[in-house]
Amino acid sequence: MDKIDQLFNKGLKAFNEKNFYDAHEYWEEIWTEYRLSDAKFVQGLIQLSVGFYHLTNHNLNGSRGLFRKCQSKFENYNGIQRGLSVNEIQSLAKHAFENVMDIESYKDFNWDIYHPLEGNN
Repeated sequence: MDKIDQLFNKGLKAFNEKNFYDAHEYWEEIWTEYRLSDAKFVQGLIQLSVGFYHLTNHNLNGSRGLFRKCQSKFENYNGIQRGLSVNEIQSLAKHAFENVMDIESYKDFNWDIYHPLEGNN
């Protein structure tokens, strides 16, 4: 397994354990340090993760912006990307965005929307 895969998998593990800041850090390292053919996809995961992090940090407006932005990053991908279901990620991003737009406080976020990302590696 190369360095990129190791960092990606560490980010996935962190995301799945709700360590959203750490997930963003691992994914951001590969996004900034390497020339990736799927850079937009990885950028979308970074934004999705930071959207959830903002909720844990009581920043509803920040989460709104990132959940909105991340959705377009997945548009050019389908099927399985880096072992993950693109449809599942798109659905998660969409539902998280819809929920943050319908609430007035980060306290009201429906955490039942969140789920770990299942890898097919």
